[in-house]
Amino acid sequence: MLKVSLNELIGIAILEPDGELTEADFISASKIIDPYIEKSGKLNGIIIHVKSFPGWDSFSALIKHLNFIKEHHKKVSHVAFATNSPIGGIAEHVASHFISAKIKSFSFNELEKAKTWIEADENV
Repeated sequence: MLKVSLNELIGIAILEPDGELTEADFISASKIIDPYIEKSGKLNGIIIHVKSFPGWDSFSALIKHLNFIKEHHKKVSHVAFATNSPIGGIAEHVASHFISAKIKSFSFNELEKAKTWIEADENV
């Protein structure tokens, strides 16, 4: 399951996976995030907040995840990984070659620091 919290005042969505990611997770996330993007034109940031990356329950879930990234990456200014998983640091370096958002990795306990990074950068 993927919990999605959207703070419309600051334009930040927090994604918190709990177990392997499914196709339905990305459909649900889009239903929450897309109306906000349509209304405001962009999302200031997405924060992936998870202690360790849970993976996907199927190959089709991975494909849905990649499609989610493809459909949203030009409409999101920042992506923060708040995780203790090494995937955060790897994603910071690899994803920067494929998406236009600024990317930064934080430890799992630095969720507030990740929010501050997005907010401060948006106000510059």
